[in-house]
Amino acid sequence: MTGEQIRLKRLFSSGNVVIVAVDHGLYNGPLPGLIDLPRVVQSVADADAILMSPGMPAHCADVFAKRGAPSLIVRLNWGTQYATQWHYGTAHSIPMISARDALALGADIALAGFSLRTGDERMDADNIAVLAAHIAEKRAAGIPLVGEFYPAGAEDLAPEKLQEQVAVGCRIAAELGADMIKTFYTGKDFDKIVAATPVPVFGLGARKMPREIDALRLAANEVRAGARGVVFGRNVVQAREPKRFLDALKEVVKAGRDPEDVAKKFGIE
Repeated sequence: MTGEQIRLKRLFSSGNVVIVAVDHGLYNGPLPGLIDLPRVVQSVADADAILMSPGMPAHCADVFAKRGAPSLIVRLNWGTQYATQWHYGTAHSIPMISARDALALGADIALAGFSLRTGDERMDADNIAVLAAHIAEKRAAGIPLVGEFYPAGAEDLAPEKLQEQVAVGCRIAAELGADMIKTFYTGKDFDKIVAATPVPVFGLGARKMPREIDALRLAANEVRAGARGVVFGRNVVQAREPKRFLDALKEVVKAGRDPEDVAKKFGIE
């Protein structure tokens, strides 16, 4: 068994996976709910994994340096598509660190994001080249990699356009050799994307929803469509009580409980 396989089995050892993303500062600066990152990470330490930027694990080492700690996922590249506050018109990715660098930081898993249909063929090809290089590096390092497909302007695309782009992007990432895929939930046909993607797919949470119960419903829809878990950021860390919401989210994703019942149990509206 390779290092990649060992780390993958460890991640999925309890079934579906709940990952909390706290890497928003890399693109958006200190957002509400993410000001004191060590405190935030401590509050979500019961997640299966936590996604972080390369410079931040050193400030949160206590969470990961104990038996039963969540898996540490470290992001490898930076892209303009995530800096939404600046309204960039394209989505250009560049490498930050290598998979081997991520291992040295204590990562169990690496993540690399990419976008296509930027409006510039050369930029699309460059984005694929960055992802392909990270996949080659992760094979050599023995660390699994999540390929994050994030269409340019994804949160504002029409449903049929989002479905089309996510279907193609997920398959491309799998064809290149990503071990898992993180991407947007596309609605009623998301199951078709999961069926056509031969590696585990995680649904992301995207924008903070006005009501916390809606985030639970989103997670339920994603796993019912075949996703092997979720990657939620703002919907967890900006919840009224992040730990309580995380506990509720785990019941929906890992135990398959109805989100309405879970919301009642935890007093979530």
